[in-house]
Amino acid sequence: MDTWLIVLIVVAALVVLALIGLALAKRSRVAGAKRREQQRVQAREHLEEARLRGAQAEKEQAAAEEQAARARRERAEVEERTRLAEQEARQRADAAQEHASAAEKLRAEAERLAPGLADGHGGRHADGSAPVTGDGPGGATRR
Repeated sequence: MDTWLIVLIVVAALVVLALIGLALAKRSRVAGAKRREQQRVQAREHLEEARLRGAQAEKEQAAAEEQAARARRERAEVEERTRLAEQEARQRADAAQEHASAAEKLRAEAERLAPGLADGHGGRHADGSAPVTGDGPGGATRR
């Protein structure tokens, strides 16, 4: 074979190999660009999802704070009602003590004025009538 034919075959083979290399490089660049575009699309989707979740988180946080404030307000109201009820109970207990003290003073004064009267009957029957005795003005007692 002639030398120029061998050189021509080698050059043609090198050109074919170069074209194949260029085609593969272009294909690789196109695939890389496509992959980067898909990643950008996916990144945009993630950003949008992050914004939505962030807004939802803020909304939930606001609702939680509102609920906590409502619970604190209700607890304060209950504590206030409890405090007022306890104060009223103390006032009633004080009033009851005053009444009991006054009643005891009146019993003591009644006992001082009429000893034996405070034994519960005061010398009278349960129906309020005076007892009949044999030494009263009317003589003998009936039997």
